[in-house]
Amino acid sequence: MIVSALLTSVGINLGISVLFFALYSVLRKQPCNIKIYAPRLVAEGRAQARGRFSIETLLPSAGWVRRAWRPTEEDLYNSCGLDGVVFDRIFVFSLKVFSLAAIIGVFVLLPVNYLGDHLRDIDFSDLPNKSLDLFTISNVKDGSNWLWCHFSAAYIITGVICYLLYAEYKYISEKRIAYFSSSKPQPHHFTILVRDVPLHSGNSINDTIQAFFTEYHPSDYLSSIVVCRTSKLQGLITDAENIYRKLTHLKSTAGSSRNQNHSGFFGLFGKHVDLVRNYSKKLEDIEQNVRLVQSYSQGEEVPAAFVSFKTRYGAAKALHIQQSVNPTEWVTEQAPEPHDVYWPFFSTSFMQRWISKLIILAASVLLIILFLLVVGIVQSLTYLEQLEALFPFLGKILKITVVSQIVTGYLPSLILHLVAALIPPIMKLFSAMQGYIALSEIEISACNKMLLFTTWFLFFANVLTGSVTSQIQLLFDPKTIPLRLAVAVPAQASFFIAYVVTSWTSLSWALNRTIPLIGDLVTRHFSRSKDEFDIPSIPYHSEIPRILLFVLLGLTYFLLAPMILPFILIFFCIGYIIYRNQLFDVYQPKYDTGGRFWPVVHNSTIFSLVLMHVIAFGIFGLKKLPLASGLIVPLPVLTFLFNDYCRKRFLPVFNNFSAETLIKKDREDPATDEFFDKLMTAYRDPALIPIRRLDLNDDHSSPLLS
Repeated sequence: MIVSALLTSVGINLGISVLFFALYSVLRKQPCNIKIYAPRLVAEGRAQARGRFSIETLLPSAGWVRRAWRPTEEDLYNSCGLDGVVFDRIFVFSLKVFSLAAIIGVFVLLPVNYLGDHLRDIDFSDLPNKSLDLFTISNVKDGSNWLWCHFSAAYIITGVICYLLYAEYKYISEKRIAYFSSSKPQPHHFTILVRDVPLHSGNSINDTIQAFFTEYHPSDYLSSIVVCRTSKLQGLITDAENIYRKLTHLKSTAGSSRNQNHSGFFGLFGKHVDLVRNYSKKLEDIEQNVRLVQSYSQGEEVPAAFVSFKTRYGAAKALHIQQSVNPTEWVTEQAPEPHDVYWPFFSTSFMQRWISKLIILAASVLLIILFLLVVGIVQSLTYLEQLEALFPFLGKILKITVVSQIVTGYLPSLILHLVAALIPPIMKLFSAMQGYIALSEIEISACNKMLLFTTWFLFFANVLTGSVTSQIQLLFDPKTIPLRLAVAVPAQASFFIAYVVTSWTSLSWALNRTIPLIGDLVTRHFSRSKDEFDIPSIPYHSEIPRILLFVLLGLTYFLLAPMILPFILIFFCIGYIIYRNQLFDVYQPKYDTGGRFWPVVHNSTIFSLVLMHVIAFGIFGLKKLPLASGLIVPLPVLTFLFNDYCRKRFLPVFNNFSAETLIKKDREDPATDEFFDKLMTAYRDPALIPIRRLDLNDDHSSPLLS
């Protein structure tokens, strides 16, 4: 790619982003869109639609940027919990790192790269037609002393990142302890999940659990709730909720002709039918079925239960001590928050979960093959010669300068963005099928899968372009990895620069919530009540890996192609404002893991650092500078030692709370009798809660479930 093609891509994406920002500032002011762009504020009663029309609503403004920037971290913590703070700190950490990296890269490494082989013949007048390869480390002469600038930069950026990682890990771990210490008594602090309860003839599961914990935890045990299979019941309740939505919509349009229909063929012939009474009758029938299934679902118990204790320390003791001589019985794990429980998990058997894992494995292999095919197609678009060979009839069109620049500079990265957007829902489905008891655990698992996918396939599959066999052979010959990466990574610098630039557009697209907006416009007057709207939760499993991919790209190309650094810095600046706006106005947290996403961020950053060191080792070897190649070896060793220290010093805080913390909390904030009364029913399956019968004269906004 030449500089002019990059400038074309930057211009296109910058123009689209500015257009989306202006469009958003206008659309968010329209009264009919307030539930799309500020659903959380509407649900909390902090935003209302404007009653009067004014010309101001049609003019773009940047007021939303100021409102997103203004709130403090304490405001973010009160609004989104510690997970929201951790998500925000990822941007803060990245901005600190790449501000320094951009200064070093642009003002030191970039001039060294460009002047490396052309000190006597420099032609700045023809800069737009220069290849981007001239701005990479490949342009520096072999054995040149200027390479020591890159060597020094590697040590500087490694030291700064390790210092910032330590500071962030310490800060967030202290925040996690403070978050626990300041919290009110929570059900999941007093409760554990016990699985694989041994069955005894003549005794129910509940009797067995009560007898066991009364004998071995007499001073701590409080109560237990046995889990039941409710998959059939969930299906009935879903049907009831769908009919209820239709019924409330019909009631809101009372007197309309849409409330009447014919009973004959396709509703065109026959007697008139009152749809309100028809749906009310269907709802009443389903309610009776729900009550019937609820009555016998109490008997479909599974050998698992939520066991509650009188103190937090008592629950922790039962959690961490092996309960039985047989380690496969009375297996304990931390209970999630009641609203975080993934109830369908208990409706599947061990065999079903085992088969699901095999299905996931087969589906993952298929997904890998399909994505590698997509990567091959995308990479072919970056070479005009291959395109002309495959599609001879496009030869004349591809010779047009603007078309060739768009095809090679913008289109490949756009296609990759669109395909990558399809992966997060698939990864979340895979994690749900694996058998996790909490929605937060499903999301953390999906986050780790997405990290693996983005790291290996979005990065390595594009860098190591070739057959799958050649990539597998690389793993079995690790000695050649540094040299292979040193050759392959710089060659793809222009592609990833275009990919980063295209990400500006994807950020502005997410800000506009285009798909929910179109869906609302289509269904507003047909199937939805005017008072009904969805409040989404932030998809950490897709957004955190996406951010960490740019950290990986920035660190990998810091020494090789520093031209990418300003574009990555712009991405983090835009993302910081956009995501803060969405966290306060749009997303509502469904759970709070207490900052458990930060270890994922830390480990991913360490991996990116070590990858930078490996590539630096290879590149200095290729550049005939063996001394620098040898002196770079201590960097990954020191980085691993630093990571091991952080893992021992901070990671245990994210897994469990210490006895000191728990006992101190129990003494300072003991649970009350009122809390214990609520705790005894906190983990009752929502499907087993008695439903309230709907009266035809009830207000249409009354809930179906009690």
